Formats: sequence, C-alpha cells, structure tokens
Amino acid sequence: MILAPPPRSEEGLGWGPPLITDNLASGVTMTVPELANQAESGGACCAASRADGHAATVSDEPVSPLPRTGEDVGARPREYRPADDIAADESYAQRPGVGVANMVLLPGGQFLMGTDDREGYPADGEGPVRKIRLSPFWIDRTAVSNGQFAAFVEATGYQTEAETFGWAFVFAGLLPDDFPPTRAVPQAPWWRQVHGADWRHPEGPHSTIADRLDHPVVQVSWNDARAYCRWAGKRLPTEAEWEHAARGGLEQQRYPWGDDLTPDGEHRMNVWQGTFPRRNTVEDGYVGTAPVTTFTPNGYGLYNMTGNVWEWCADWFHPGFHVTGPRRNPKGPKSGASRVMRGGSYLCHRSYCYRYRVAARSANTPDSATGNLGFRCARDADDASQPARRRV
Repeated sequence: MILAPPPRSEEGLGWGPPLITDNLASGVTMTVPELANQAESGGACCAASRADGHAATVSDEPVSPLPRTGEDVGARPREYRPADDIAADESYAQRPGVGVANMVLLPGGQFLMGTDDREGYPADGEGPVRKIRLSPFWIDRTAVSNGQFAAFVEATGYQTEAETFGWAFVFAGLLPDDFPPTRAVPQAPWWRQVHGADWRHPEGPHSTIADRLDHPVVQVSWNDARAYCRWAGKRLPTEAEWEHAARGGLEQQRYPWGDDLTPDGEHRMNVWQGTFPRRNTVEDGYVGTAPVTTFTPNGYGLYNMTGNVWEWCADWFHPGFHVTGPRRNPKGPKSGASRVMRGGSYLCHRSYCYRYRVAARSANTPDSATGNLGFRCARDADDASQPARRRV
C-alpha cells in the first residue's frame, strides 16, 4: 500500500514523496495523523540504523542514480582503496581540517558527567551524575565539513559504507514531492531508504554538496568517521571527552550556554521548531543542516555541540556500564552492538526526541549512515607536536 502525502504547507515542510511501508519489518501502514501521533507519543527513533534497511522483505524499484558530472564535488577516482590501505599523509598538517589549527586544547581535569534531570531519558543511561577526571586533549572546533571530507576522499580514494551499500537514510521532508516511492522504517516512517544517497548526495542522486562545502558531512558511518580521523592523525572523542567539551566549562547546565533554550529569544542551535514531523516553522533559519560555524560557540570556542547533526563518539554504547565503570578517562565497554552518538540534530524536537541536551545520549550501529549524523575529531594532547603515522 502507498500512502500519499498531504500538500506541502507554505509554513513548513510537508511529508515528501509517497512511502511504501508494507515491505519493511512489521509492515504497518498508518495515516499521516497516526504517524505524527506516534512521534508525539515518543515512539520515534532519533536515527535509523542499517539494520532497519536489511529488514526489508519485498523489493521495490530503486532510484536510478543520476549521471555524475565533472562538477560533482569529490568525484570518484577510478579505483577505490580500502580503509586498511590508506596511510596518514606526511603533509597532513597542511591539509584543510587536519593538524591542530582548527582544534582547541582542553586542559582536562574533573567535571560532573551525566544528569538526573527528570526531563531526560533515564533508560538511555544519562545518569547518575558522576565525577569524571580527564587527561588534556585536543578537539575540533567544528564538525568535519563536506569540504574537509572531500579532501580526504581526493587524497585517499576512500569509499564510504553508504556508497558500498548503495543507499542511506534520508528524512522524507527533504525529498522533492515528485520523488519515487521509497521504503520507510515502520517505527519512524519519516526515515526513507534512498538509493544513491551518500555523503556527496545527502538526499539522494538529485542532490549535491556543491553549495554546502561548509556544512557538516553526513551520510557517514562510524567506520567512515574513524577512517577520516586516522588519515588526519586524529581519533574520535570518547563520550566523556565529548560531554566535557560540550559543556564549555559550565556545570550541570542543559545546553552548552546554560539552561534557557533561547536566551532573550535567540536561537543558539539548529533543531526542529513547530510540530514534528508535520510542520517545521524554521525559526532558527535552517531546514536541514547549517554551516559548521553557525551560532555562537560555547565557552571553549566550540561550535554546534548540540543540534545540527549527531556526532559519533569512540565508545560502544551501553545504558548501564558507566554506573560502576572507570572514573578516570573512561572509554566505555570493550564491545557492543552500537556506537555512541551525541548532540542531537536538526530533526530533534522536545515532543519526541529531547536529546539536544549536553547530557543526552543515543546510539547507532557502526555501519549506519543517515542525513543527520556526522562527527568531529579529537587528539591526545601529547600527540600534537608531530604528524601521526597511523594506518586507517
């Protein structure tokens, strides 16, 4: 069964193209009001996982990729090299986004991690509040941009997992009205499986990043993010490092700047306004991603630590490991099924995903790629003086 979307409203986003729900997982088909009610009741997912796509049981015609042109940013080289063949370049310190030029050195020390806020999600493992001690480390001022990731791909010939699989997840409201019917995730039907969606074409083969080089790269898996970090002589931040950095020197505040979401009426991050997923009033100025230096940085000079895009962290996710886990430089459990992601995204709304707080946490499988998930890099403080010689 195909569910036809309502007309788009001039006041916000519509639902995008028709969706096919009887060929995914549970195969439940709902009306648009029912879909919205599901979101408002907390039944939605912050991001879709690759496993949701693997659950498809009935095939449908994939979207045919558009021909690539010479103007296609980061055009594919003739031959790809797998990640384990890519070594850090000797001149990495002169490349955009690598070295420590765009990083902030945080002195480490002790901070209070987590929250016991009643408006949070205890089941996610946000609490208890605990004292954590960190060694000094560097962290990127911004999320890795499309331009920076393009430089990595050009230098190495790296192929992302979304390119390998041939598809990724895209928010329905960002697809054109005449887009072909797509598969949807039953638990979060606004996530559509789009063939040809990848980091160069975040919404599918019809889209481009040519005018978004300063936006965060998306449609990258945890494995892709790790490959970029290794090429740049860096690494992904641990979850504890990420939260310490996001707090910007404040103690137990909800957001990087304090407890007020919009101080003096000022929007300080890119999240959903209006009623999710039916209507986005775009009061913060952005429908999808925003440039990586948008909005005022936090007290450490870091941009967009909440909102805009989720950011991968190094740790495996577990809702309870940290309760009795290490308190000095914690790195999470030794194994797991999903990796931690932090910060929330432009799709987060208080009614269903109040995870654009510095203590909020979520997770996704390491091979998953969505249009609202990116990353930033970190580096040990004592590694910054010499180029790293690590293989990806």
